[in-house]
Amino acid sequence: MHHARQESTKYFLLITVGEESVRHGKVSDKAKTEYQNLLDSYIPGLDSINEVPNVANSSNVAEDHVLPELFANSYVNEMPIEMPCPAHSQFVAPTPIPSFVDVLPNASEGNEQGTAAEDVCTTPVEPYQNVPPIPISVVEADVEGSGSGDQTCVEEGIYGEGGILGDIEEHRIFRSKKELMTCLSITAMTEKFQYKVFKPKPSFVVVRCVHNSCSWRVRANKLVESEYWMVTKYEKKHTCPIDFKPVRRRQATSWVVGECVKRKLINPGRVYRPRDVMDDMKRKFGVDISYSVAWRGRECAYDNLRLGTPEQSYKLLPGYLHMLMDTNPGSVVNLEVSDGNKFQYLFIAFAASIHGFSYCRPVISIDATHLKGKYRGVLFTAVCHDANQQIFPLAFGVGDSENDASWSWFLGRVKSVFGVNPALVIVSDRHRGINNVVKEVFPQAFHGICMYHLLNNLKTKFRNKTKELEQHYIRTAKTYNLQDFHVLFYTLCSAVPGVKEYLEAVGLDRWTRSHAPSRRYNIMTTNISESLNAVLVKVRELPITAFVNEIRLLCQKWFHERRTKAAGCTTMMSKDVETKLEERKDRAQAMRVICADQYTFDVVDGDRNYCVDMALWTCTCRKFQLDQLPCDHVLAVVRKTPYQAYDLCSLYYTREFWHETYRGVISPIPHISSWTIPQQISEFELQPPDVRTVAGRRRKRRLPSIGEELPTPKCSRCKERGHNRATCQNPIALHPADEAECPGSNLPTRQPTHPSDQQSMQQL
Repeated sequence: MHHARQESTKYFLLITVGEESVRHGKVSDKAKTEYQNLLDSYIPGLDSINEVPNVANSSNVAEDHVLPELFANSYVNEMPIEMPCPAHSQFVAPTPIPSFVDVLPNASEGNEQGTAAEDVCTTPVEPYQNVPPIPISVVEADVEGSGSGDQTCVEEGIYGEGGILGDIEEHRIFRSKKELMTCLSITAMTEKFQYKVFKPKPSFVVVRCVHNSCSWRVRANKLVESEYWMVTKYEKKHTCPIDFKPVRRRQATSWVVGECVKRKLINPGRVYRPRDVMDDMKRKFGVDISYSVAWRGRECAYDNLRLGTPEQSYKLLPGYLHMLMDTNPGSVVNLEVSDGNKFQYLFIAFAASIHGFSYCRPVISIDATHLKGKYRGVLFTAVCHDANQQIFPLAFGVGDSENDASWSWFLGRVKSVFGVNPALVIVSDRHRGINNVVKEVFPQAFHGICMYHLLNNLKTKFRNKTKELEQHYIRTAKTYNLQDFHVLFYTLCSAVPGVKEYLEAVGLDRWTRSHAPSRRYNIMTTNISESLNAVLVKVRELPITAFVNEIRLLCQKWFHERRTKAAGCTTMMSKDVETKLEERKDRAQAMRVICADQYTFDVVDGDRNYCVDMALWTCTCRKFQLDQLPCDHVLAVVRKTPYQAYDLCSLYYTREFWHETYRGVISPIPHISSWTIPQQISEFELQPPDVRTVAGRRRKRRLPSIGEELPTPKCSRCKERGHNRATCQNPIALHPADEAECPGSNLPTRQPTHPSDQQSMQQL
């Protein structure tokens, strides 16, 4: 690096570790990594954080001056970096420091260039764009040769619970004019005064108190070739009369309100109504705002937290998908557009899910649910069970609606990514689009239907026999044994006339476990798909890019938690299977085993006999061969013979398969400011799909399916159903003990003396 001792400016990096590190006197590995990345971008050629040059003791930057206390136990560490002055002929602009780092040369009276303090804002400053937020600030030092020792800390606005906080100070730098005006507005609301903008210009702004005789004012200038603004003059004292009361709070605009409340909306599931915004603004700042301002403020906060408006979210989606594939190699992402670059279909399958499916039972549950954002759409999901009977997400898709074309596109991508297993089973509801597409895309796979969806259809068709239907239908669908099925099915048909023809038209193999040509294991419903939809119920309101990001975060969390849980498992099987085997083992204690030969056994269970063949791995109850897990009768044989129960379990239930299912890692995606996007993708502008706008408020609650009974709310105050605590109007009786202690409870009641009172009492 070129050195010019007389024409150089010293910059000091003030590394603030954070409150947690200061308290414990140590620095986390994450802080070290962020600092190392900063050094790599700011000072090329450094191999480690221990090779930071200390120019304060020597003019030769090439010498090694190790700072052993840099990450030891000091609260604030200073690293002087000598850089050429911008005025030097051989000056090369350094790599910009991240946006939370503001660099500005100090201008004092003793410098050699004679720069005045008022002209500091005109010094050319490299603009900072597309950089990640890193909690580092820069302290500007004196120019070489100046006699002043003052240092001014240039820090980014402090974010608290309500938004950008902190006092207005001279030489404080803001990243934009909007951030400056937001800080001024919050300061005005906090200190209970109002201001007005005086002589606004593109390069500077002057703000004064609304009272003409008050001396409070702020002047800020825009830095040259930058979007940064610096406060150059600040008169802090108010001289307005104490009885001066502004009519309204003009600074409580919608975007300022959004900055104040956005921290409360980070969680997508948080219910935060405009009325709550009004109450919080009144409680915190003493400001009364209208309902419309509160609603618009909440929408501004949503746009800030959800990566922009719904339209901006679609434009951001191609870049996000590129970063998803870059950080998760092996993932499959397909984005299809229609004419005019309008969004049509999206398919995502993480590499970790593709790897883990090989260790799961080949039974896939598919379902679709509606999105609730501005441009609607449908979410398609494909999930299965892991070894511990938990939801394992396979693929996600987004389309315009649930029809034959969208299902064909989604299932076609599922087939190309996960392949075709000869024993593959697909479980879904009775949507016509699914029935047609599964036969076309997966002709060799068995397509079963959810028995609960079929039950709801039966309740609708046979309304007068719902009790008998539910009583006999579920037992008929779940039974393993064919003989038991015939008995139960005959009972069902006798109780509900006409149901036999309906169920036979649907197909006995599609809704019963006993007639299924392929193993469905214990997956007789689409509950795992419905459970995933319930987890994403609030997330489905987000714009498209924020919605996809929340799905990635959910899968990332699940994979980490279950990988850790599987690694800590000490049993041969997964925890859920171990519990199930223990319960069956206890029931097997009461059974009697009679040996026929080396492999054949007769097991007496109460008043019934079951034949177990250990050579063929079969039991006449059929639970052993259909679930690939020892039934009660097989465990009774194991108790009397040298066979081991674990050897009779399928590998899909073992601890090794459970751990291997979650071996893959879903990596995080960095902040948008640090994305590296190819030019072809960055120039592509994805447009939202065409959606017919319906008048009125958008529906967020789904319509119940045919025959579905929605649970009624229960009041926590009176314990009755049909309303909640907020709308409860029922009187609450006192406890007998409270009535005895209540003063005046034993006082004699007033007897009616007036004739009109006596007549009223008689009527009552």
